[in-house]
Amino acid sequence: MAALLFISFFILLLIGVPVAIALGISSMVALITQDMPLVIIAQRMFAGTDSFPLVAVPFFILSGDLLAKGKVSEKLVDFADSLFGFFKGGLSIVSVLAGMFFAAISGSGAATTAAVGTTLVPELKKKGYDEASSAALIAASGTIGVVIPPSVPMILYSVISDQSVSRLFLNGFIPGTMMGVMLIGIAIKQAYDRNYPTGAKFSLKNILITFKSAIWGLLTPIIILGGIFSGYFTPSEAAVIAVNYALIVSLFVYRDMKLKDVFNIICKSAMTMSVVMFIIATSSILSWILANWNIPTAIANGVLMLSSNKYIIMFLITGIILITGVFMETASALIILTPVFLPLINQLGINLIHFGIVMVMGLAIGMVTPPVAINLYVASTITGLSIEKITKAILPYLFGLIIILLLILYLPLIIPIIL
Repeated sequence: MAALLFISFFILLLIGVPVAIALGISSMVALITQDMPLVIIAQRMFAGTDSFPLVAVPFFILSGDLLAKGKVSEKLVDFADSLFGFFKGGLSIVSVLAGMFFAAISGSGAATTAAVGTTLVPELKKKGYDEASSAALIAASGTIGVVIPPSVPMILYSVISDQSVSRLFLNGFIPGTMMGVMLIGIAIKQAYDRNYPTGAKFSLKNILITFKSAIWGLLTPIIILGGIFSGYFTPSEAAVIAVNYALIVSLFVYRDMKLKDVFNIICKSAMTMSVVMFIIATSSILSWILANWNIPTAIANGVLMLSSNKYIIMFLITGIILITGVFMETASALIILTPVFLPLINQLGINLIHFGIVMVMGLAIGMVTPPVAINLYVASTITGLSIEKITKAILPYLFGLIIILLLILYLPLIIPIIL
């Protein structure tokens, strides 16, 4: 049963069938061979999407798109530049910091890459920075977009694993910050190796001016996350508030958007969300089949026969997550892998919040590893550079992100932290 299910799924992927369709067809084939009623397909698709926490996903996507389209990203970049632009290679540091700021607003890696890249790439090129390396750094910074909360993949993981979204969000800050520090360290080294220019002199007056201008963007994560952690509203309610806040800022504060633009952005966000929800719907059929035939438990027992050492097993699982991220989009990979690994993680006694953070980080790294590297494609579109050039330049940042992933993987296993 398991062999038929997974072999048919991967064959469909190899011949170019979209992930959602491949999930549905392979699940249907499995049900037919077991003489199960096909009405299960419709039942599970509706049940899989009938979840209140999932309401947060379309609204966080929409709020990120609204803020990326307007002047919020530009104001955040200006503020980051006033803080660190005077360093040698200061614009590289600004690229990462702007990515981290926007990550705390959008919840999306692609949106973070697009917002920061559109604003910074022309300036980086004008100042004589290596274009491929700059595009690679912005793409790598975009991976932080799904680690620092709010995070769409974390919401999906919380629904599948029945874990607290708030606890996942709370534990995303440290890994996301560590990723940013690693990227900044690599960028500073490259700045000295390539003798990048220094920016404008440090000016407290300029910091105050840019801070005042960027305050509306900086308030966004404070309102969203502050409300969640203080218990004033749930993550789903926070997502709706984020959309309303983004509309108010764009339409009435910065006045950089018209109602026509809002309609177009809503349509774009709806198309993005329809793909995610269709994948969730079809993957729920797969999850039901896996649970009904105890396939994850069988996989867990098979892995435990190889080794009972949780450090070794977690290393192997992390390797599978990284490889999957190379070939599959983040949401799809997370929805498919989570129900497969959960029984094994439970048997090992590993904290499910910790595992969720590792999974999201591992799949986020897949955003910059071709062939399915959405952040690289966004960076390529913005700069006009080929994927091959950006891929070559991404390697130092990629290795740095993997080092941080391994630290996050093993440190909580050795030293208990907030989980």
